[in-house]
Amino acid sequence: MASSLSDKEREAIAKLPYEQARDQLIQAVQALEAGGLDLDASMRQWEIGEALSKRAQELLDQVRAKLDDAQAAQSSAGASAGTQSNLE
Repeated sequence: MASSLSDKEREAIAKLPYEQARDQLIQAVQALEAGGLDLDASMRQWEIGEALSKRAQELLDQVRAKLDDAQAAQSSAGASAGTQSNLE
């Protein structure tokens, strides 16, 4: 089945900040949960939701990687604190 989202729509979603992607995902889910959409409209909402979910997860993964890097740097700095190696 071909996607109903255009490249332009996918590019716009790929540029959204986390909060906006999350809010639009909530709206897409609410539209599906409310019912009343025909099959094509439901499938479109599903695709939008999938794209928004992917974007939000990418952003969360980036933040997690930054936090992991910061924790690793802090751990390595703490391991050498107060030792001769931290003066080198």
